[in-house]
Amino acid sequence: MHTRRAHRPPSLALHQGGFTLVELVTVILILGVLAAVALPRYADLRGKAREAKLAAVAGAVRSAASIVKAQAMANGVSCTSATGSVTMEGSTIALNHCYPQALGSFTTGILLAAGVPASDGWAVQGATGGATAAALLVVQLGNASTPANCSVSYTSPAGADQRPVISSVSTGC
Repeated sequence: MHTRRAHRPPSLALHQGGFTLVELVTVILILGVLAAVALPRYADLRGKAREAKLAAVAGAVRSAASIVKAQAMANGVSCTSATGSVTMEGSTIALNHCYPQALGSFTTGILLAAGVPASDGWAVQGATGGATAAALLVVQLGNASTPANCSVSYTSPAGADQRPVISSVSTGC
């Protein structure tokens, strides 16, 4: 008896799988365009993150100044004096007219009260603060594109009836 074998058409036997050169170039071109669009957005997000970090520290400094003053008043500290201290969470905060002093250390004064860590990229620059009235303290974010323009400043009160001046610059974050 004669057996029949399946016969394949010649066109199917020669066909191989894969991508054409046109398809590969098209995919590479599309990936290049996507990368060109995504990269600037990623770079912008890093700057926005530094601006948010700056705003958080400025807010922490404002809150800490108010909390320290409230604690000083609750403890009966005289706000007419440029001296004094309060103890908060086991740390002694030196006062200037019931507000934290503008000391240039992360372990004393307003930076301690606000919980600003040096290990988070912050550095005391320019004016180093001090224990006197109207002393200026400036902390900058070290990894900013222009650290001098990514900073928080704290000026302690000049008198008993004044508040500290707290400001921030975010044009170089």
